[in-house]
Amino acid sequence: MNRTCVGFGWAALAAALSACSLAPRYRVPSTPAPPAAYQELGEWKPAQPADALPRGAWWRLFDDATLNALENKIGAANQDLKAAFARLMQARAAVRLARADYFPSVTLGSGLTRTRLSRNSPRFSPATPQIYDDYTLEADVSYEIDVWGRVRSALDAAHAQAQASTADLAAVDLATHAELAADYFMLRGADASIALLDQTVAAYERALTLTENRYRGGIAAAVDVDQARTQLESARTQAAEQRLIRAQLEHAIAVLVGEPAPAFHVEPLPLSAEPPTLDPGAPSELLERRPDVAAAERRVAAANAEIGVARAAWFPVFGIGASAGWESAHAASWIDAPSRLWSLGPSAVLTVFDGGRRRALSQQARGAYDEAVADYRSTVLEAYREVEDELAAQRQLAQEQASQRAAVAAAQRSLAQAEQRYRGGIASNLEVVFAQNALLQAQSSALNILTRRFSAAVQLVKALGGGWNRAELADAAAAR
Repeated sequence: MNRTCVGFGWAALAAALSACSLAPRYRVPSTPAPPAAYQELGEWKPAQPADALPRGAWWRLFDDATLNALENKIGAANQDLKAAFARLMQARAAVRLARADYFPSVTLGSGLTRTRLSRNSPRFSPATPQIYDDYTLEADVSYEIDVWGRVRSALDAAHAQAQASTADLAAVDLATHAELAADYFMLRGADASIALLDQTVAAYERALTLTENRYRGGIAAAVDVDQARTQLESARTQAAEQRLIRAQLEHAIAVLVGEPAPAFHVEPLPLSAEPPTLDPGAPSELLERRPDVAAAERRVAAANAEIGVARAAWFPVFGIGASAGWESAHAASWIDAPSRLWSLGPSAVLTVFDGGRRRALSQQARGAYDEAVADYRSTVLEAYREVEDELAAQRQLAQEQASQRAAVAAAQRSLAQAEQRYRGGIASNLEVVFAQNALLQAQSSALNILTRRFSAAVQLVKALGGGWNRAELADAAAAR
C-alpha cells in the first residue's frame, strides 16, 4: 500500500509540474487588412457570376470530358504528388516521435559476466573467490518530467509542421491540376492554330496556282509568283512551328499524368468554347482558401513552439529513474527471491556551462520565427497580387477579344475587296498579299487571346485556392 501511494504521488507531481510551458503564447501574425473588394473588379462585373468554386474537381467548371479524364489520372500517377504525400507521412511520423517523449522509456537487459579479480584490487579479499560469475536480468525505467514544457513544445512544433505538410500536399495537388489544365488549353489553342494555318496554306496554294496561271498567260508578273510562293512557305513554316509546340505540350501532359511520352496522345480538337465566368468572392475569404497561406501560417506556429524548446534548455531537466531485476553469482539461484534488486529515485541535471550553445539556440529559434512571420506575410501579399493579376487578365482579355473579333471581320472584308480588285485588274497582287497576311495575323491574334483567356481562368482558380478550405487541416486533438 505504501509503494502504491508513493507511485501515485510521483505521477501527480509529474502531472502538476508538466503543466508549465515556456513557449510564447501563439497569435497568428498580423497582415494588412483586406479591402472590401478586389480593385480590378471595379465597375466591371461578370455577366453570370458563379456561386462558388466546386470543392475538389474544380476543373469540371470547363465542361470538357477529355480534360476531366486527364485530371482524374493525376492523383494515382503524378510523381510530384507522391513525393509530397511521402513528406506528409514523414511529418506525421515526426508527430508520433515527439509524442513518445510523453511516456517513460523501458529497457530490458540480461547479461552473463565471468570475472577474474586482481589481487591488487582494493576489492580483493581472501574470503571471496578470485574468479566468479555474475548473472543479471534487469529492467530499467526512465521518465523525463516535462516541468518546463520542452516535450509539449516539441510536440506542438511537430504537429504544426504536420499541418503545414498537409497544406503543402494540397498546394502541390492544386498546382499540378492547374498546370495540367493550362497545358491542355494551350494544346487546344495549338490545335486551333494548326487548323487555321492548314486552311490558310490550302488557300495560299490556290492563290499560287492562280498567280502562276496568270503569269503564264502574260497577265501577272514574275514577282507576283515569288510573292505568292513566299507567303505560302511562310504559312507552312508557321504550321510546322505550331505542330512542334503541340508535341511539346502533349509530352508535358504525359509527364503530369504519369505516362511515357512516346505512348501518350491526345486527339486534336480546336479550341472554340468560351471560358467560364468565375466569382472571386471577398478578399477576406482568400486566407482561408489558399493552402500555401495555411502552410506558411502553420510554420509560424511551429517556429513559435521551437522557441519554447530552446528556452527550456536553460532550466534543469527533472526525471525519475527506476530499475528492478535479479542478480546472482550462480545460474541455479539467478531468479530466486534473494537475488532480487531494485532502485528508485528522482534526478535533476542542470547545464552550467556550454560555451554559449543555449544562447545561440535561443537566438536561432527567434530568428527562425521572425523568418517564418516574414514568409507568411509575403505569401499573403503574393496571394492578393495573384488574384488581382488574373482578374485584370480576365477583364482586359475580354475587351481585347471583342476588339480583335472586329479586327478579324474588317480584315476579311478587306481581303475580299482586294481579291475582287485583283481579278478585275485594278489592284496588284501585292495588295492581296498584304490583305491575306493581315487576316492571318488577326485570326492568329484572336486565337491567342482566347487561349490566354482560358489560361487566365485556370490561374484565377489556382489563385483562389481551387475550392480548398483551411478547415480541411486536421485539428490538434485528432493529430495527437
